[in-house]
Amino acid sequence: MGTFRWFTAGESHGPGLTIVVEGMPAGVPLSEAYIREQLARRQKGHGRGGRMKIETDYAQIRGGVRHGKTLGSPIALWIENRDHATGTGPDKRPWTETMALEPVDVEVQRVTRLRPGHADLAASLKYGYRDARDSLERASARESAARVAAGTVARKLCEEVGLTFHSHVVRIGEVSHEPETVDWEAVEASNVRCADAEVGEQMVATIDAAKQDGDSVGGVVEARVSNMPYGLGSHVHWDRKLSGRIAQAVISMNAFKGVEIGAGFRAAERRGSLVHDVVLPRDEWGEHPWRHRSNNAGGIEGGTSNGEDLVVRVAVKPIATLAHPLPSADLDSGALVEAHYERSDVCVVPAAGVIVEAMLALVLADAILEKFGGDRLSETRGNMASFLATLLPRDELPE
Repeated sequence: MGTFRWFTAGESHGPGLTIVVEGMPAGVPLSEAYIREQLARRQKGHGRGGRMKIETDYAQIRGGVRHGKTLGSPIALWIENRDHATGTGPDKRPWTETMALEPVDVEVQRVTRLRPGHADLAASLKYGYRDARDSLERASARESAARVAAGTVARKLCEEVGLTFHSHVVRIGEVSHEPETVDWEAVEASNVRCADAEVGEQMVATIDAAKQDGDSVGGVVEARVSNMPYGLGSHVHWDRKLSGRIAQAVISMNAFKGVEIGAGFRAAERRGSLVHDVVLPRDEWGEHPWRHRSNNAGGIEGGTSNGEDLVVRVAVKPIATLAHPLPSADLDSGALVEAHYERSDVCVVPAAGVIVEAMLALVLADAILEKFGGDRLSETRGNMASFLATLLPRDELPE
């Protein structure tokens, strides 16, 4: 793979989230305001919990940028957790005490009532925790803010070479909307990121019903990346396939339990003649070389991008923390208890699409630099243009 790497650190109710992005070429425009736009999109959506009223996520750039452009050195970002300083933790104790770095003199309430569907039990057994808070703080969806910040850095590189990103909700619970074309402005205006206002109201009602029942609800989101270049990824090794890299990155996010590219599982219901995308002859290409009549492959064939839009769908399970907790077991005694409850969302599906966009940007930035290289943006662009100039029928290429 390429040399583009990223890391996050920090806990849900700790002081904040740290992000380091390494491998960005020099000369890419980048500002805190640009990152804030994407962080704000992640915070929106009907069904989010009370924490979204506390936090106003803002990523401070603490290294790697000067006078509005990247330097080619690692980029460091910091997102403060306002709830750490202003909120109250268990037993009304401040989070500064519950999440203190040094040992404290008072007894801090432990979390031992395990939550089904969360990392509580598996992580406690693996790492030897006696307090499930040691895992739930890092296994929290709060880390998605750090991913969106890192993904926004990657997104900027992708946009500078022509890619565009969008996402929308296609299902919440049993309510679905699958349009052939999407009004992206309507999506951004919707509080459930659905282009159809009437269907959006049904989705809102589904979320409200789950909230009233002390329950949660999941769904499906679709992300699309347009103006994809040819040649990202490769067919030659399993770990270089773009499809595999995307699937791993997306499924690594909390609550994301399924991923499909293009027709995905729907293709399994059809015959091959109705699935495979016909390659158009030369006189039907228009301005772009080598086009397809359809895009059931979702922009990837043989692990390599094929010039069509990248289309990725993700299944998002219902949030594991429920206001009306499920029965569970206690970590100390193994006895029957009600699962632990901590302030949580009812539905994160509207925000999930923004997170998927970020994860795709991180994978694509890495693949772009792997394919085209470049220590500065102009070099990357030049290398990409040189490659695209070779995408002609073999008989049309110069000797």
